[in-house]
Amino acid sequence: MKKEDTIIISVGGSLIVPSEIDVLFLRKFRELVLRYVKKGMRVIIVCGGGKTARMYQEAAKKIVRLTNDEIDWLGIQGTKINAYLVKTIFKKEAYHKIIDNPNEKITSTKKVLVASGWKPGFSTDYDAVLLAKNFGVKKIINLTNIDYVYNKDPRKFKDAKPLKKISWKELRKIIPNKWSPGLSVPFDPIAAKEAERLKLEVVIMNGKNLRNFENYLLGKPFVGTIISE
Repeated sequence: MKKEDTIIISVGGSLIVPSEIDVLFLRKFRELVLRYVKKGMRVIIVCGGGKTARMYQEAAKKIVRLTNDEIDWLGIQGTKINAYLVKTIFKKEAYHKIIDNPNEKITSTKKVLVASGWKPGFSTDYDAVLLAKNFGVKKIINLTNIDYVYNKDPRKFKDAKPLKKISWKELRKIIPNKWSPGLSVPFDPIAAKEAERLKLEVVIMNGKNLRNFENYLLGKPFVGTIISE
């Protein structure tokens, strides 16, 4: 990647808070991002909710019946506290506020911008896509807890095959058509439709392996799935 590039990194909540806050991951992630920021790259980090969000959602559901919007709002607050944590560790390098509206026009020259969830009905995948549209970015790196997108759920099917490259049309055949809170898919179906329309490229890889992520940034071979036209 060129040093003047802006990149969008969607960081799954499962990396930030797998069971408790992963300080080691956050430290290494911060070091890697700052290394590229010093080279002139601008980085937009979109934070997922992970266990933080699910903990609050599950607690509330045990007490009262919730609408999908109510479940989503709890999840969004989970993304916000994770985003504040990430913004805080970047200190002076980061834009002073969390971006919670991906359509907002940002004039700051800060090299690190941190975003959270936005509103019910959408995941942070969709927020990342709208940020890509807003900032004129054509690639999104989705750091999650899987190495590849598979042709079917590897947790249920032993013969599931990893896919190194897949089109948006092919991806939409193996994921649901609608978004629902807590949906576990490689990429949110609503976001997938918009990403296809915008002709974006999304790279899905395991964020636990930051060396692999850096290989991608350096244009070297990497483990992951490229989703494109």
